Amino acid sequence: MSSHFTPPFSPTEWVMVDWGTSSLRGALLNARGEVLQERAFAQGILTVPAGGFAAVFAQRFGDWMAEPHRRCLISGMAGSRQGWQEAPYCPCPAGFAELGQHLLWLETGRIALVPGLSCITADALNTPDVMRGEEVQIYGALQLARRDNATLVLPGTHSKWVQVHNGRVTQFSTLMTGEIYALLSQHSILAKTLDLNGAFDPDVFLQGIKHSQQAGSLLHRLFAVRTLGLFDRLPAAALPSYLSGLLIGEELRSQAISNEAGPVILIGSATLTLRYTLALQHLNIASQSWGAEATWAGLFALASSGLTSFGLTPHLF
Repeated sequence: MSSHFTPPFSPTEWVMVDWGTSSLRGALLNARGEVLQERAFAQGILTVPAGGFAAVFAQRFGDWMAEPHRRCLISGMAGSRQGWQEAPYCPCPAGFAELGQHLLWLETGRIALVPGLSCITADALNTPDVMRGEEVQIYGALQLARRDNATLVLPGTHSKWVQVHNGRVTQFSTLMTGEIYALLSQHSILAKTLDLNGAFDPDVFLQGIKHSQQAGSLLHRLFAVRTLGLFDRLPAAALPSYLSGLLIGEELRSQAISNEAGPVILIGSATLTLRYTLALQHLNIASQSWGAEATWAGLFALASSGLTSFGLTPHLF
């Protein structure tokens, strides 16, 4: 029998951080990727003064990082030009290997920023597109769903439509659906008609989805949100649902959607993924949804795929 053995390394735990524009979230994961603790703060990058990122990080996660066997990955807008340090985008197509090669080290082998992704859209203008933070959610959802090929949708202020083949993001596009909804519902003439305190009405929402798929101009349909209220065709409390249906329907109309690679994967809050689920069902498209767990799963998978860059031994995982 061989006398060789593996030295008794301490299992590495991970501090995973999602630092966005308006919020700061963190999770402490064990060596198996299980979440031990979570924290959330209203300290997005826009609240941090110049040169203050290290201090905020130490205040919120310094106790977690005090253990010498812990390592940290930080995703999101902390790696943007307005963040802690700018981590240049990793160009697509990209999977774990490419993303890991583009990590920006704040402390070598211990704390790194995830760079985000860039691509050139497949349109006549060859328009550049970018994401920060969503990339780890994408990889995490693929891990949770055990899939290498998929169409993914990340609804939000700026919705992302993503194509993944063989575990690599090949193409994505950004649509300003959520931001347009906020502008129209709060700062346009439509705001005078809408009751934003009304409960979500799935039937009226699907009316908006249905109308968005018909021939005609979205710009005209948007003004109809006002006239449907003026002529009592829809109550004020239902109009936000109709507006949401029109905009999400327009988003869906612009995409080539199929289930050839399996159900569309939705990643986001339960409120938003419900709307997209209903809209896709109306179009006979199957879907499955993941929430915040996709972020931690993605960061852990990224860390586990590039252990040697942290000076760690892959057999521990």
